Amino acid sequence: MKEHDLNYSTEDNEKGYEKIERYNPLKIERIASHYAEILADLGEDPTREGLLKTPERVAKSLQFLTHGYDIKPEEILRSAMFKEEYSQMVVVKDIEVYSMCEHHLLPFFGKAHIAYIPNGHIVGLSKIPRVVEAYSRRLQVQERLTNEIRDCIQKTLAPLGVAVVIECRHLCMSMRGIQKQNSVTTTSAFTGAFANERTRSEFLKLITASLD
Repeated sequence: MKEHDLNYSTEDNEKGYEKIERYNPLKIERIASHYAEILADLGEDPTREGLLKTPERVAKSLQFLTHGYDIKPEEILRSAMFKEEYSQMVVVKDIEVYSMCEHHLLPFFGKAHIAYIPNGHIVGLSKIPRVVEAYSRRLQVQERLTNEIRDCIQKTLAPLGVAVVIECRHLCMSMRGIQKQNSVTTTSAFTGAFANERTRSEFLKLITASLD
C-alpha cells in the first residue's frame, strides 16, 4: 500500500525540495495497536473516553518526530549551493534543536551553532537549520547528531572547515534517572581550519556574542 498524505503541509518548494508531514496509515494502525496494549499494561483503560484516540495521536506524533528518516540532508544543501568567492567564516547560531533520545524515547532540546569557511561555494542560509532539523528528527544521541551535521556539511560543500556546537537539556536526566533539572550537555565537532586554535576561538567568541 502506498503512503498517503493524511496531513500535509509545505514550507518550501525550492528546486524540488519541499517539507511534507506524511502519515502512513498502515504504520499508524500498527503503532497505535501497540500503544493501546501499553496503556493497558500501565494500568489504564484504553477504551475510556480520554484515551480512545491516544494511541492514534501518539502514533502520528512519533511519525512526525522521526520524519527526518525520510529526508536526505545532502539534497537540502545541494538545492541551494552557489559559486561565490567568499572565504571568511559563515556562522548560523541559536538554531533550535528538538530531538528524541534513543535510549529512553524522551525529548532533548536546545540550540545548535554552526559555522563553515567556504571554498568556492556558499549555501542558502536557511538550508543549514534544515540540515539540523533533518538529523534531529530521528532517534538520536547528541554526540552522533553533532557529528552527522558536521560530516554532511563537510562532505557536501567541501569547505575549508566546519564547526558545530550543540547545547541541550535532556529530559531523561531531569525527569528520571539522576533528576538534575538544570544540567546542560554541550557537544562539539570540528574539521579543517577549525582545528586551528585561533579560528576555533573566533567561532566560539562569535556564538557567545550578543547583538545588543
